[in-house]
Amino acid sequence: MSVSAATDGVYVYAILRSATALPKDAVGVGSPPAALRFIGQGLLEAVVSDAPPKLRARRRDLLAHQDLLMRLADDGPVLPMRFGMVAADEQTVLAQLAADESGYAATLDRLAGRIEINVKVLPAQNALEALVTEEKNVRQLRAAARRNPGYEASVRLGEAIAGALNRRAAAAGQQILRELAPAARAAAPGPEVPGCVLNESFLVDRAESEAFLSRARSLGATFREHAEIRSVGPLPCYSFVSAQARPVLVGGK
Repeated sequence: MSVSAATDGVYVYAILRSATALPKDAVGVGSPPAALRFIGQGLLEAVVSDAPPKLRARRRDLLAHQDLLMRLADDGPVLPMRFGMVAADEQTVLAQLAADESGYAATLDRLAGRIEINVKVLPAQNALEALVTEEKNVRQLRAAARRNPGYEASVRLGEAIAGALNRRAAAAGQQILRELAPAARAAAPGPEVPGCVLNESFLVDRAESEAFLSRARSLGATFREHAEIRSVGPLPCYSFVSAQARPVLVGGK
């Protein structure tokens, strides 16, 4: 992922309630790391820094951005910005805070004590034996390819295997979604990811996050012959900032 150059302006990390303290030794993005500061409007504050020139999605900056959000969330709810959110100036940020103070406050209330966990489901790539055993069409095509090997037979077999892998993973993904959803406060589908049949984020009580991740791992073992499950968390609650509560500043650069 790349981010267009930001030559000036104000880099925005998060919105939170006034009187929140910055984590000790916390720093922002850029090289050298930018100094963080609060700017406030009413009951809300935004954590910002000067936008570094030639900002790119370098590993160090991505980690600094997310680490700051997670450390802020240790002390209370955080309305997180995606990496690369830059406003023209501080007045733009303050005006946005004033424009929907109640909406941002309601979102902060909804996110209090909660984190995000992302679950991706992919076709199982190491379960060919189970696939052949359970899929009659694949067995028949494999037998035909062995009797009469050739390009067309190989193509038909490959297509049948790929289709069966995706179909089995998709069915498993829906079952996994049904199993995990009751343990979450909310669920939100993510963007399509190449190779994934399911990309879902869950809003989970912080106290229940380990149990949720353990449940996801257990489901991964249960469905290992149909799907591979990748769970990541805790994460900032990016996926649960409503359209009304997501600030529209200058936009992600």
